[in-house]
Amino acid sequence: MKQGPPQFTPKLKGKKVVIRLASGGQPVTGTIEGYNLYEILLQTAKGQLLVFKQAIATIETIDETKGYRSSV
Repeated sequence: MKQGPPQFTPKLKGKKVVIRLASGGQPVTGTIEGYNLYEILLQTAKGQLLVFKQAIATIETIDETKGYRSSV
């Protein structure tokens, strides 16, 4: 059985991320809804966005608990 490179995308499904594209421009923030070998489906504040993996420079997860302060 031929094994390809390790896949990190399954670990990111359902997580909030910031994606920076190789072409530059503004980073895209959203939640990874789905993926396949070539694409990532991202749910953003403006709707769904399909991003080709080859166009991605970096993916950074957003720690939603960071900066949280209790009102106690």
